[in-house]
Amino acid sequence: MDHPAPGPAFADQLPPPLPADRIIALNQPRADLHTTRQHTWNGWTFDLPPGVFQPGETSRMIHERILDGRIEVAGRRYAAMGVGLGVEAVAAGQRGAREIYALDIHPESVATTRRHYERIVGDRPGTTFHPLVSDLFDALPPGTRLDVITFNPPAVSRRVSEDPDVVRNVCVGAPLLAAFFSRLAEGDLLAAGGEVHLIASNTADLRAIIGQAQSLGFHPEVTLRHDWRDGVLTYLFRLTLPAADRQEPAA
Repeated sequence: MDHPAPGPAFADQLPPPLPADRIIALNQPRADLHTTRQHTWNGWTFDLPPGVFQPGETSRMIHERILDGRIEVAGRRYAAMGVGLGVEAVAAGQRGAREIYALDIHPESVATTRRHYERIVGDRPGTTFHPLVSDLFDALPPGTRLDVITFNPPAVSRRVSEDPDVVRNVCVGAPLLAAFFSRLAEGDLLAAGGEVHLIASNTADLRAIIGQAQSLGFHPEVTLRHDWRDGVLTYLFRLTLPAADRQEPAA
């Protein structure tokens, strides 16, 4: 089934993880991670210091949708979780987000994002940019409520390397997503009508990830399913939390 039917059984309709040996073979790290590299997208060039991860095709699915408005951030409070080198932050700035929270646990990634944003977007009227070194949402200012969150998490379910930079970017696994959704729900971080756009494939435990989100009250839907013809199925999920669909407090 391309798009699981909504409801309690949604997660059960998602594919199980691929065999372990296949997951490991598909996710071998690039040999140049600890070198200085460049990344080009939408006519912009981004410099990557050693250890900063280079976006792939799955990340571009999010970048394109932010820039063209299919994931609408214009005039909204947007958080880019695991921002890396900052492409989605730059796209959100160009799109006219009201606030951009560029979050990453890796200090060099946050510094890199800041440099790219300042060079490409600069001081844009009506947009406030917050680059923050953060373990998930820990560094958000108290009282922050977000309209849009995107996350391409390191959800691969098998360890593919002992390099901590590879693990951080590829294979932390489902426990990271369990913490992500728990903190999001328990911290009251979504504004009314807020939405989470999460991308993951069957190299991760999709049933565990989405099932746990559902147990916290999130309602998932599939907005994109891509078949790479090598056994990998990538899903872009949109998740909402009905408890967030209440009136905002008066300013």
